[in-house]
Amino acid sequence: MSELHTLGLAAIAEGLAARRFSSLELGEALRARARAHADLNAFLPLDEAAETEAFHAAARASDARRAAGQALGPLDGVPLAHKDVFVTTDFPTTAASRMLVGAQGPYRSPFDATVVAQLKAAGAVSLGKLNCDEFAMGGANEHSAFGAAKNPWDATRIPGGSSGGSAVAVAARLLPAATGTDTGGSVRQPAALCGVTGLKPTYGRCSRHGMIAFASSLDQAGVLARSAADCALLIDAMAGFDPLDATSAEFAGAEPNRPGLIGAQLAARRAAATDPARPLAGLRIGLPREFFGEGLADTVRAAVQQGLEQLRALGATLVDVSLPRTELAIPVYYIIAPAEASSNLSRYDGVRYGHRAEGAKDLLELYRKSRSEGFGAEVKRRIMIGTYVLSHGYYDAYYLQAQKLRRMIADDFQAAFQACDLIAGPVTPTVARPLGAGSDPVAEYLADIFTLPASLAGLPGMSVPTGFGEGGLPVGLQLIGNVWQEATLLHAAEAFQQASDFHLRTPEGY
Repeated sequence: MSELHTLGLAAIAEGLAARRFSSLELGEALRARARAHADLNAFLPLDEAAETEAFHAAARASDARRAAGQALGPLDGVPLAHKDVFVTTDFPTTAASRMLVGAQGPYRSPFDATVVAQLKAAGAVSLGKLNCDEFAMGGANEHSAFGAAKNPWDATRIPGGSSGGSAVAVAARLLPAATGTDTGGSVRQPAALCGVTGLKPTYGRCSRHGMIAFASSLDQAGVLARSAADCALLIDAMAGFDPLDATSAEFAGAEPNRPGLIGAQLAARRAAATDPARPLAGLRIGLPREFFGEGLADTVRAAVQQGLEQLRALGATLVDVSLPRTELAIPVYYIIAPAEASSNLSRYDGVRYGHRAEGAKDLLELYRKSRSEGFGAEVKRRIMIGTYVLSHGYYDAYYLQAQKLRRMIADDFQAAFQACDLIAGPVTPTVARPLGAGSDPVAEYLADIFTLPASLAGLPGMSVPTGFGEGGLPVGLQLIGNVWQEATLLHAAEAFQQASDFHLRTPEGY
């Protein structure tokens, strides 16, 4: 029983089915482990009594279904946790912000986010909420009102963000898997820096209903887990059309967007790979020259090149492609995303819910004081940028031009996909930087150079552990697919992980 934390989703499902342990026993073991490693600050201690009650109820219900001989799916009884931007009925939700912690305590949602509800319906058991950058704005998890999460490979380093708590929990073996969100790289970047596997699906594949909005045209639910196979199980349950989300896609290519579709497509790709030694035969992987230029650390470059050679050995063909507007992704993103954030966060006014300042003399002062006290520095910075670019006289010069360039970046990808099936490169230019070294926001934004283009184009992307760089810190290999090609991504990542063990390695002491 002491080794339960080492199990991935498939092994957990097998152990539960064989009655070697119960969902309640597994969850309690992981909760004890999370308490023992509370210094990592991965979980948010929002309401321990509510967390315990909700976990016990869900775990016992799963164990009862199993005892009754019901046919159960692979996620039934499996423990996970949610990034604290998904609203939940069982737990408070704060988006790691003081703004959603009012005088009566943290915000309690009357409904579950669709992604949470779908995982519940699949039988998954939630252990709580995970730390993140405030309102998912950041790439370090240093912008949380509850303090930074710590990278288990080196506790003096950032875990990446904004889904930092999710990556830390999986890397430290506090959980087998967790949900996250990816707006500009917020699943892929922390997955890379913490040495776990992360998947951002195509925009519209998963519902955004109940996901606290940062930038509505970019936000997408994703997953972080030990392996590509585990990511596939989760995303297969989370995906699907949702009429409650106006940005949810009704069709994924020629087929209805539904739970189970990605799993069926992945199974077909596995079956079609008839040569076990070369499962990726016929797959063309494009290498954008812009992803391998100046600014990429030598140790990161070496680890990524090692991963690319492994893909070649598995049968893939590596081809040169170009994404000529890669460097424009940063200014485009940091105009569009703050503009949408400015609009989305205007609802937090101290009146309807959340933090309400004391001593305001009139309504305008109440708005000003509540927002000044409730929002952190990075959120304020992005609101101000967004308000500026949307203001009269600047909308055409900034926001409209950024949207035109966004379309051109998407067109660059479609041109590249004429020559390849997937695109590969690094996730981040460097390994995880030290905590507290991010006082320059522009330097933090520049770290997103390789993840932003796919987000702007709405494409699916993955981070797969591919070795180690400076200081023995993890490096991620990024794989980017065309729209609705999650199964192609997952098949390539799964083949890579069957031929390597980077995803199985754990930080010392964990």
